[in-house]
Amino acid sequence: MGERDVALPVVGLTVEALAESVLLHLPALTDALVETIYEQNPAYREMGAVPQQDLWRSCHDNVARVVRMIADNDDHFDAAQATGRRRAEQRMPLDDVLKSFRLGGRLVWEALIDEARVQGVVDSEALLDVASKVWEVVDRTSSQVAAAYHAAERQLVRADERRRSTLWEGLLHGPGKDRAFIQEAATVLDVPVNGGYAVVAIDNLIDDECTTSLLVRRFAGLRIASAWQVRPQTVVGLLAVGTESPVTVLRTLRDVVHAPAGLSGVVSGLAEVNVAYRQAMLARHTLPAGQIDVAALTERLPEALLLSAPELAEQLVQHWLLPLMTVPAPERELLLDTLDKWVLAAGSVRRTADLAHCHRNTVINRLHRVHQITGRNLSDEGFHLELGLALRAFRLFPPPSA
Repeated sequence: MGERDVALPVVGLTVEALAESVLLHLPALTDALVETIYEQNPAYREMGAVPQQDLWRSCHDNVARVVRMIADNDDHFDAAQATGRRRAEQRMPLDDVLKSFRLGGRLVWEALIDEARVQGVVDSEALLDVASKVWEVVDRTSSQVAAAYHAAERQLVRADERRRSTLWEGLLHGPGKDRAFIQEAATVLDVPVNGGYAVVAIDNLIDDECTTSLLVRRFAGLRIASAWQVRPQTVVGLLAVGTESPVTVLRTLRDVVHAPAGLSGVVSGLAEVNVAYRQAMLARHTLPAGQIDVAALTERLPEALLLSAPELAEQLVQHWLLPLMTVPAPERELLLDTLDKWVLAAGSVRRTADLAHCHRNTVINRLHRVHQITGRNLSDEGFHLELGLALRAFRLFPPPSA
């Protein structure tokens, strides 16, 4: 057996004796470590996330476990794992937590050296083995801290996401009148409680993260705070427009969004966002299939009204236009186009002819043909309103044979 092999048991006994001696001074060593952390790791004092008593107890338990592991080579990671979890919950940065463990390792090493001098151990090789043991234990313990921290952090992220999702659902679908709920939603989403709000609903056909990040930046440039949620079919945005012009908001959306979308009117405060969300969804559904645009509710109120009462929209179509479904599609489209322009021209034959790029007699003939097919008298009082709504309803809810 070599000289090195003979020395190992002696070193082992020395480490154990030193460790047991250090444990006798554990409270004083803990006090020194807390003071060192406050001096050399200022985040603990500046952030105020870790109460002093919590820090003291954590230092006490971890130093005890580290020294015990140095002495007996067994794993004692319960304190390290508990510290990792707790610091994650306290939102203490992991780098600062691990720095404190390194400070603790240095203090333990210094305490062991002091005890070695007291016990008369001067063998430099033995002391190097002690140092190696100390830092090996500190490294293993730090790994356990980091693993527990990351596991807790993942749980916290999932919990935060669930809470954030709950807040969104409450804003978009709930009554939104509870002050505590509204205040929490404003804090979590980082938007104001009061002031004008608009909601935009965008078809989820885009690079969500890229587009929402771009929208946040663009609206921040307009001094409009915004929050975004990516849902299965829709990307929803809350826009704290304040006194900003709706025209500016709409123009910005149309510059950035390249998918079907709807923009609500402006409501008063975060508590009214559920109303704005319904408006945004109505505005979105006023767009014809395949059209890429941001539909503003204020520009499409008649269509929104029809979507809100589909049974009445169907009655309008049947009352005014259903007989036109019996004629061939080309003629039907020509007659419907003439009716659109007739309503737009407020019943003026000349203006309708200008809009349709045809002779006024052609317009008269087409209107006569509509009268023959539908039996409706286009000169009846109020025809503009009803016929105009019927034509819009037809585009929104085309009959099966159309």
